[in-house]
Amino acid sequence: MVSAPLYNHACKLPLVLIVFACSLCLAQSPSDFEVRTDKLVYQSAMDTDTSVKDWVMEGPGQVKFADGWLEMHSPNEEMHHVYWCPEKLPSNFIAQWEMQNLHLEAGLCIVFFAATGLGGEDVMDSSLPKRDGTFSQYNNGDLKNYHISYYAHNPKLPARPVARLRRNPGKNIVYEGPPGIHSESDRVHKVTLIKNEAHIKLFVDERPIIDWIDNGDVNGPPLGVGRIALRQMQWTQFRYRNFKVWSIKSNS
Repeated sequence: MVSAPLYNHACKLPLVLIVFACSLCLAQSPSDFEVRTDKLVYQSAMDTDTSVKDWVMEGPGQVKFADGWLEMHSPNEEMHHVYWCPEKLPSNFIAQWEMQNLHLEAGLCIVFFAATGLGGEDVMDSSLPKRDGTFSQYNNGDLKNYHISYYAHNPKLPARPVARLRRNPGKNIVYEGPPGIHSESDRVHKVTLIKNEAHIKLFVDERPIIDWIDNGDVNGPPLGVGRIALRQMQWTQFRYRNFKVWSIKSNS
């Protein structure tokens, strides 16, 4: 079983050292996932407009900020939406964020990662067709990526009892694991996504959900450098904070 992260709260130190120690904790890399982190390559508190000023929304999703969180939804449940992080991530990384469901009735959350155009273009390259949140544009169109659906509660179907990893294009299901965030949960959850060479893992609150090695049988060699994005279906209302990405040290 994976243990909970350990942090030094420095409760007996002078105030100045407490502040310094806490600042180090905020930038501290995960230590419990059997990989060695290299450096913090991106972070966003996701608590103000400024903290996400370079993120790109596709589809009619809207964000607002309250109590140190970014809340994301589609007004009138109009359409699905995808929110792209501005940083192009290395081939090997750990991404981590916190999230909480604000609408238990229905929703679906996905993370796209290692995303590029079919020819390796940046997903924001002007040569690629415009996207508006329609699912086929991301999983069976002009992009290649991995995606994991880790919360699934479609109002048209029973709550799905599995999380799924797909390799796109083609919507190829390559791995199924236990549910990430359960449909009835309104707790704060921490999601940890690891891509270490061809090995992909996802944890929710240190609970293993996805554990798969891409051996190249589906769509060729494992994907490398690319973008990461958070996707919600039209009924979804989650809030997010503390989005961070670390590179992983080479095994050589």
